Amino acid sequence: MSGGGTETPVGCEAAPGGGVKKKDSLGTAGSPAHLIIKDLGEIHSRLLDHRPVIQGETRYFVKEFEEKRGLREMRVLKNLKNMIHETNEHTLPKCREAMQDNLNEVLQRLQAANHSVCRLQQKEQEQKKLYSDHLLASENQHITQWEDFMREQHSKQAEVDEEHRKAMERLKEQYAEMEKDLAKFSTF
Repeated sequence: MSGGGTETPVGCEAAPGGGVKKKDSLGTAGSPAHLIIKDLGEIHSRLLDHRPVIQGETRYFVKEFEEKRGLREMRVLKNLKNMIHETNEHTLPKCREAMQDNLNEVLQRLQAANHSVCRLQQKEQEQKKLYSDHLLASENQHITQWEDFMREQHSKQAEVDEEHRKAMERLKEQYAEMEKDLAKFSTF
């Protein structure tokens, strides 16, 4: 069948010299046993040895596949070529013209937007500066007012302390006189 080596046909044995010597038990080439063995070999090769049929089917399938694939790829390539040609001839010039027409307008709009943004930033910075200046002035004014208030409080405290001291001295003098008067009356 297939093995790559030397095969000995069924019913034969290898001779020492490398030739094939038939067994005596099978008889001659036209004997019924030999015919049955031959028929069995054919039946075996037809039923169990499918290599030739499979190889033929495989070759046919590959050939059909390559032809269909080749035609399909040719159609795809042709469609791509047509699309590229149409893009280069029609779409690209239209896009280029539209871009050139609108580019100046877009540039002008961008410059106007940039100018507006710069003005807004400048106004915002001026407002921040005014606010910070106003905040600083207000803080300084509050500090000055607080210092004035504290000085005024110290002076009022000093006045109140002085009045309190004077009132205490007056009361002491008054009570001292009252004690003297009481001492005069208690001696009676």
